[in-house]
Amino acid sequence: MADDAEDDMADDMAELSGLAAVVTGGGSGIGLATARLLAARGAKVAVLDLEPGEEFTGLTTDVTDDASVRLAIDTAAERLGGIDILVNNAGVGAIGTVADNSDAQWHRVFDVNVVGIARVTRAALPYLRASEHAAIVNTCSIAATAGLPQRALYSATKGAVLSLTLAMAADHIHEGIRVNCVNPGTADTPWVGRLLDQADDPAAERAALERRQPMGRLVTADEVAAGIAYLASPLASSVTGTALPIDGGMAGLRIRLRS
Repeated sequence: MADDAEDDMADDMAELSGLAAVVTGGGSGIGLATARLLAARGAKVAVLDLEPGEEFTGLTTDVTDDASVRLAIDTAAERLGGIDILVNNAGVGAIGTVADNSDAQWHRVFDVNVVGIARVTRAALPYLRASEHAAIVNTCSIAATAGLPQRALYSATKGAVLSLTLAMAADHIHEGIRVNCVNPGTADTPWVGRLLDQADDPAAERAALERRQPMGRLVTADEVAAGIAYLASPLASSVTGTALPIDGGMAGLRIRLRS
């Protein structure tokens, strides 16, 4: 019985065996954690990033450049033998109220966070349509559904990502392509680390971010990756048009602060 249980567990952990996955923004943080987990579960993985690293099939890509995206997607498909899973994770942050960011910043952040998803998905669609298990997972944010201070531009882009996810799910459901997104809370990633380093009191700022999430801590990159891997896998074959919060309870809980 023990051997059977171990075999079943091994099968579950290899549910992506034979599938080809592309992860944008996979050079660090949530993207890197996702690439590692997909590979551990049996997928062949290509990472598209400005600095993709050498751990996987790494392709230097600028998601704001259509030619760069098309070349990277075609190359990834050639090296992996197709594309079954697309994780649109590449993104940039922004700080400030609606009055604090210039027009150029607004255009740049939307170009990466929203139009970048459109470019990569558009290039990958022919390969996804040919897959018997096609899944797209977009990295959204709790900022799409909760008003956060000093995040006007970033929140606007993530609200767009949520709406785009739902529209894509409707457009491609009859092509057998599932589209979902994850909504992480504040995650302990290099980007958040850089933000904390800019604060007058980094320790106090980290403590404030931790208190904002009901579990009292930041989300880890591995926890977000686990959600992405589930939505990308055959285990979620009936799940599409869904936003999965991974936020320590921030989206739905209103708890009393402990004294």
